[in-house]
Amino acid sequence: GDGAGMLFGMPDSFMRTKAKEHFGIDLPPQGQYAIANVFFPPGNNQTMDECKALMERLTKERGLTSIGWRPVPVDNSMLGRDPLDTEPTTEQFFVVNDASKYSQRQFEQELLRIRKVAEEEAASRYGHESGFYINSLTGQT
Repeated sequence: GDGAGMLFGMPDSFMRTKAKEHFGIDLPPQGQYAIANVFFPPGNNQTMDECKALMERLTKERGLTSIGWRPVPVDNSMLGRDPLDTEPTTEQFFVVNDASKYSQRQFEQELLRIRKVAEEEAASRYGHESGFYINSLTGQT
């Protein structure tokens, strides 16, 4: 998604390039990997690290593989002081369905479980207004 409520298909060639640049790997076929777009609270590295560890743990528990985190570049040069003070840190989390353990439908279901459990656990630990939010976690968009 682009944040405006419009959904676009996974930009496969772009994600493959970024995976190679950041992690030195070739992604599996489209539909066998997923990307999460995640907001973290601004200026709180401890909470960000704990939320990342939470997502990585849940991913492993579901039998999937965490590839890594990619910071999303932003151009916030037009923002004023107040928006800058509350701007979240945005990163992408790469996940792989190893050896096609799950069908594509099951893979998407497992990703949804990871997302929902991560959001619930983070809310119980940090509160519902913590700034941790998973915008998407799918292999589709």
